[in-house]
Amino acid sequence: MAGLTLRNVGKRYGALSIIQGLNLDIRDGEFLVLVGPSGCGKSTLLRMIAGLEDISEGTIAIGGRIVNDLPASKRELSMVFQSYALYPHMNVRKNLAFGLQNFNVPRQQVEHRVAEAARILQIEQLMDRKPRQLSGGQKQRVAIGRAIVREPQLFLFDEPLSNLDAELRVQMRAELASLYTRLGTTMIYVTHDQVEAMTMASRIVVLRGGKIEQVGTPQELYTRPQNLFVAGFIGSPKINMLQAKVLREAGETLVDIADLPRFAIPALTATSEVMTLCVRPSSLRVGGGDVTTEGTIRLVEYLGSETLLHVALPSGQVLLASDSGRNPCRMGDPVTIGFDLFDLHYFDSAGQRVEPTQNESLVQ
Repeated sequence: MAGLTLRNVGKRYGALSIIQGLNLDIRDGEFLVLVGPSGCGKSTLLRMIAGLEDISEGTIAIGGRIVNDLPASKRELSMVFQSYALYPHMNVRKNLAFGLQNFNVPRQQVEHRVAEAARILQIEQLMDRKPRQLSGGQKQRVAIGRAIVREPQLFLFDEPLSNLDAELRVQMRAELASLYTRLGTTMIYVTHDQVEAMTMASRIVVLRGGKIEQVGTPQELYTRPQNLFVAGFIGSPKINMLQAKVLREAGETLVDIADLPRFAIPALTATSEVMTLCVRPSSLRVGGGDVTTEGTIRLVEYLGSETLLHVALPSGQVLLASDSGRNPCRMGDPVTIGFDLFDLHYFDSAGQRVEPTQNESLVQ
């Protein structure tokens, strides 16, 4: 196992900058997920770590050793791609063993590693099958097994579940998390799916435009997003954003938001005349809260354990509110929704998080 250190890493194609001065420390034995929208540079960064892309500037160190000029085959890592890339004319056993044989690993050791990988992934019964005889999930297990047999310092995953159907993705997420627990090897995983990131990662790196927006545990990113981009990207369903004017009257800080009563908010560490207040759908409830407003149900999404309501306010803004589903809600019904003040997230005019300095607030 090994940790990874990136210092001022950049990648350019001519005048186009893909990765910009990126610094990151990945701890030994960590499951780190790189997440972000398409084009943010996450796959490019993974390929730079793997040695499949040259870096334009900076250094990459694996286990304390700088590997900038080291070819991919010498970096002691294994990569699992979106495509399974299995050899169609070989059975599963030969697919697993092929890479080791190319490195002249002794036959007995090859057999041992292949058998151990098959046991870990529970594919012993598939060893004599060809790829065409396997399901999508089974092919992905074989692709992962081919990475396991090399016993690398790092595992790199580039959106390995994106070709699977929804049910199989859920199953494979659980299997990858279980695999990480058993192996304890450092894993770096790229995805655009924030649900995958939240359910598997020990830490998440949120990327946008080749830069890091925030690094933290899934809980930290969900409960304390450092900017509006992270607040909007992390969490499903998406967070509600309310544009607010900030007023100061009689020693209090008040906010004026369309369709809501004016209310006081905690004193903040920064001041701005315009702010964005965010509240997650799970905190925007039917019937009550410190601050309430009236709206009309535009859409009802029944999800089993909860019901997601799309509530249109008089101004036309639509908010998402979570309901237990016990109350009968239909499209076109009037509804009262509300939130508690301690559930709010505050962001200044630049979109950066602002921290309250006290917890007491008073609704006007």
